[in-house]
Amino acid sequence: MTKITIYHNPACGTSRNVLALIRNSGVEPTVIEYLKNPPSTEQIQSWLSAMGASVREVLREKGTPYAELDLGNAKWTDEELLAFIQQHPILLNRPIVVTPLGVRLCRPSEMVLDILPDPQQGSFVKEDGEVVIDA
Repeated sequence: MTKITIYHNPACGTSRNVLALIRNSGVEPTVIEYLKNPPSTEQIQSWLSAMGASVREVLREKGTPYAELDLGNAKWTDEELLAFIQQHPILLNRPIVVTPLGVRLCRPSEMVLDILPDPQQGSFVKEDGEVVIDA
């Protein structure tokens, strides 16, 4: 069976859509609510390496202490930004999905389709009514 893990926030519509797309491929993923069980700095660094991304590319601004911490300031090193994520896990953008085909920050939710090993098994419509997969 295909092993897929989603670092999920159930309060996030994009995250819920990604989870539903994974399930629509016939796989029940491991769901980790990252606000309750934050990933380690080493885990985040591993994802960044696999994605070819920087820490700044996975920082979330909306609904977080990003502005009050002045995280847009170039003075912060990657190590310091990772420390802020450990202190405030909400700063980590979501959902991050890990599959045998790669690791990806799935925003927009359709980004997950490129790393799902199995095809979609039926039509799929996002919560907002946008059709992603036609019947």
